[in-house]
Amino acid sequence: MKTATDSRQWFTNLLQQGDNSAATEAHAWMKQAHEDASSALHTLPLPNKKQEAWRYTSIEGLLEHEFEPVSTDFDALQIEDIDNWLLPDTDAYRLVFANGRCVPALRNFDQLPEGVTIGSLRHALSHDPKSLAIWFGQTANHNEHIFTALNTALINDGVFIHLQRNVVLDRPIEIMHLNLGLDKPQLIQPRNLLVLERGANAQLIERYESTGESVYFYNAVSEILLEDNAVLTHYRLQQESLLAYHLHQSFLAQAAHSQYRSSYLALGGKWARHDLDVRFQAQGAECDTSGLYLVGDKQLSDQHLDIQHNLPHNASRHTYKGILYGNGRAVFDGRILVEKDAQQTDAHLSNKNLLLSRNAEVDTKPQLEIYADDVKCSHGTTVGQLEPEQLFYLRSRGIDTATAMKMLCLGFAGEILDGIEQAPLRKYAEQQIQTLLAKATDNMDAA
Repeated sequence: MKTATDSRQWFTNLLQQGDNSAATEAHAWMKQAHEDASSALHTLPLPNKKQEAWRYTSIEGLLEHEFEPVSTDFDALQIEDIDNWLLPDTDAYRLVFANGRCVPALRNFDQLPEGVTIGSLRHALSHDPKSLAIWFGQTANHNEHIFTALNTALINDGVFIHLQRNVVLDRPIEIMHLNLGLDKPQLIQPRNLLVLERGANAQLIERYESTGESVYFYNAVSEILLEDNAVLTHYRLQQESLLAYHLHQSFLAQAAHSQYRSSYLALGGKWARHDLDVRFQAQGAECDTSGLYLVGDKQLSDQHLDIQHNLPHNASRHTYKGILYGNGRAVFDGRILVEKDAQQTDAHLSNKNLLLSRNAEVDTKPQLEIYADDVKCSHGTTVGQLEPEQLFYLRSRGIDTATAMKMLCLGFAGEILDGIEQAPLRKYAEQQIQTLLAKATDNMDAA
């Protein structure tokens, strides 16, 4: 076990190795953010089990690796190199990132509709730094979160999406995050900024893929800013290497009558965690998130939600489901806070888990704190196994046990999958889930 001094040195070593000169050069505000974040790395508390947010999730395994910040662009990649990862039958504005660096040659568009920017943060720093200065760091506080501080201190590239007022995109945006295995474990740190101005409307598909079973630490931070009446539908499919560490912190700020809908599918990673922080900045906003995690042998999947209702007449609904097999572990920690002035709040939180083996484990903690007296709120959780009666019914119809189990698991996951309106993505996700379930049930039969 590493001591606190060793753990602090782990962050210091990464800071000393990193090179963010290309991102901070000539921008005083970015230099200041870098310096503040670097200082915070020396003072912020280290994640440990005494902290409620890290009670069930250890970073000991992460600290055992010596990661090197990515310092190479991958301009040699060709479209033929990513054929196996392209989403079939999808007409979208596609942008590809390799190990956190944008690869412009792999985008599938030359021009965008007027009022739309889809590109890399690094490019935007060179061409429109004044706009970035307005939005950057509005929601992601590197003085509170040590991994956010690490991301900010070594910022180099990431996704930048900006839709001007009343722009409605005619097709989705697809961002492919392709993580390539290199000789040494890599630290990959994209910083993403998504801004939808008043009345803008877009759909975003983000996919996280890897080549082979490589070891790396993907430490991403996303800031999502929705102005009045803006609408964002957001799909995320995470299929990282089973030796990879994946941490993604998403910070969402919603203005009046904005709408945010998301579906998150977490299928990969040895150690995978997603933190979602939601803040309402005005009345009439709606936030609807859902998630599905499949967790197998030697995997940990962690979902954290922090939803703060501090103003009246806002709504949020959060539905998450997990399927665990082998000795997989999952954590769900969801918190909805309804403050005294947040009257007429409509907020609901649900987490349901299906355990396919005795060695699987889930720690689930939905929380609902209400200080207002005129609200509609609920929260709940379940942990269970497949119903023997349902298995018996399917077996009596001539269906073998493995197939019956897969059918029931897909039925359990159906509520989340049905929320994916993009048919090609939904079909692709179902295929990936079926493949994982087939491996899980085959292993159970062998045992």
